[in-house]
Amino acid sequence: MRCSIVILNWNGRQHLSTYLPSVVQHCPTDCEVVVADNGSTDDSVAFLRLNYPSVRLILLPENYGFAEGYNRALQQVDADYCVLLNSDVRVTNGWLTPMLDYMEEHPNVAAIQPKVLADYDRENADQGCLFEHAGAAGGYMDMLGYPYCRGRIMGELEHDHGQYDDVAQVFWTSGCCILTRTRLYKEVGGLDNLFFAHMEEIDYCWRLQTRGYSLVCMPSAVIYHLGGGALPYESPRKTYLNFRNCLLMLYKNTPWQRIFWLMPARCVLDYVAALQYLVRGQFSNAREVVHARLSYHYMRHAQATRSQLRGRRHQNMDIAIDRFPKTIRPFSILVHFYALRHHHFSDL
Repeated sequence: MRCSIVILNWNGRQHLSTYLPSVVQHCPTDCEVVVADNGSTDDSVAFLRLNYPSVRLILLPENYGFAEGYNRALQQVDADYCVLLNSDVRVTNGWLTPMLDYMEEHPNVAAIQPKVLADYDRENADQGCLFEHAGAAGGYMDMLGYPYCRGRIMGELEHDHGQYDDVAQVFWTSGCCILTRTRLYKEVGGLDNLFFAHMEEIDYCWRLQTRGYSLVCMPSAVIYHLGGGALPYESPRKTYLNFRNCLLMLYKNTPWQRIFWLMPARCVLDYVAALQYLVRGQFSNAREVVHARLSYHYMRHAQATRSQLRGRRHQNMDIAIDRFPKTIRPFSILVHFYALRHHHFSDL
């Protein structure tokens, strides 16, 4: 089998009925569609068995979250390549084969993503559909650990007019649709299960790059992503996971000569973000920023997780060929966005 397209599902019956038809329809003949069910309590499994008998089912006994759910599912995948595809993604004709061909022609490329557009805006594709928040036309990270994309900076989305249609090397590929080499996924330990969900794909991409591999975005392959399928973008739970997991990622992957000033800087900036939420009246989100910082410090020192985090950091530092990939940009995206008013990637 050349490639397995693996969709992780948790109580996503509605998303499966809406988005799975396009995945099945546009699945190349040398690939398979797999749905890994994360202990759903709705009728997802019955729906799949009745309507999609050709789709392979992997049944997990409970909800392991995004990271560990995929890790357990991919233990049962032997294809040369695998796609981690969100259940709220609509694919288009010819989306996968060009990416597979590119990876076979470029053995140093460990992962690749397509162009990610907003599914709710797809009717405006002829006039320029909006990029989607989770990946757009490829992800980058600034010197302070803030991710952004070609086509999306902070919460500002650009319209797609072909301005980012070149194949580009990126720092991270979208977690809603990431094509990667199955062997490498397993070799580097897959997604970090301490994250549960959110930011785990950026951590995975960082580990791939420090081991000498590169990542690209291929915009000629196009998908449409609904976004917020598991958690709405303004969800306090999402806020908590994003802030906490960003700190975990920075701790695991940042060299000591940078981390000694980076973590205090992020502490200040995180509390500034909490203050912004307070000013906007988003009290739950402000609380979750503080909760995220406390949780990070707890995980750093609690017996149950301290040794795991330290071990993963030491492993990353010991194996790293390139501890500071060039796709980490040597500037602050906050300065560009808020002070210089650079709201488009092309402005940077």
